[in-house]
Amino acid sequence: MYKVKKEKCPLCGSGEIEGHYRITSYIEHFDTERCRRCGFIFMNPPFDDETLNSFYSREYYEGEADYSYIDERQLGEFADYVYRARIRKIKKYVQEGNFLDVGCSFGGLLGAAAKQGFSPYGIELSAFSHEHSSELFPGNIHNGTLGDHPFSEDFFSVITMVELIEHLEDPAEAIAECYKLLKKDGLLLIQTANMEGNQARREGENYAYYMPGHLSYFTKGNLTERLKTAGFNKIKVYQPVDFGLLPKLKKSRGSFKTLKDYMAWYRISKYHMLSKIHFGNFAMTSSMVVYAVK
Repeated sequence: MYKVKKEKCPLCGSGEIEGHYRITSYIEHFDTERCRRCGFIFMNPPFDDETLNSFYSREYYEGEADYSYIDERQLGEFADYVYRARIRKIKKYVQEGNFLDVGCSFGGLLGAAAKQGFSPYGIELSAFSHEHSSELFPGNIHNGTLGDHPFSEDFFSVITMVELIEHLEDPAEAIAECYKLLKKDGLLLIQTANMEGNQARREGENYAYYMPGHLSYFTKGNLTERLKTAGFNKIKVYQPVDFGLLPKLKKSRGSFKTLKDYMAWYRISKYHMLSKIHFGNFAMTSSMVVYAVK
């Protein structure tokens, strides 16, 4: 069920690691450790590949598993509000070219990218969601990982990893691989949690981001430093996300069933506004999106 315990930090290579949390809120219990040098948090020992692959079945997407994910196909056009907003932001950096979404799931973001002039490609580990996305973009979706993909170096103008890098055991290797795959002036987008944010610090081991499928937990500082080490020269961090509040509110309507559900707009708006309070390594909340240019 587990691999061999790591003796060094997977992000910076330091041997200065210490015990962190024991997570028991899921059937699959696990431990995290923290690097004293760079602050990176990681599952240690990590689950083995067979266990990790078992998480991303049909049950994972349909909410029937202990650890599950929302199938955004159920939100229909409402999810597209966020996808389109993100692509509009990306186009301020890169106008056209080959677009790779790592962890593309059912292909929602790729669909929005294709409509705005990009050529869509994807990588998806789950056979269940790959079946759908490969029907949308035949021949362009790899069922696998960044470690076994068929793509050539300098092939992509944009690579996105939205809520994906935390699922990877070796994020440093993944970032280096994305650098190779990008053309000069190409854009890498990473959305993940900032464990230095006040939200994560306050909630501790009860922070919702501690999930069985999440092997890696970053801070704003150590993620941007790793990107610089890989060779990226222009890095911008958006908090909480790289687009405004309105697309998030529009997307939320996809799950509303009564007028009372609109009360959620207060919570969503409050979180978005609190996320604007940040300076240096301090942030009120723990959401971030990082843009890095090669």
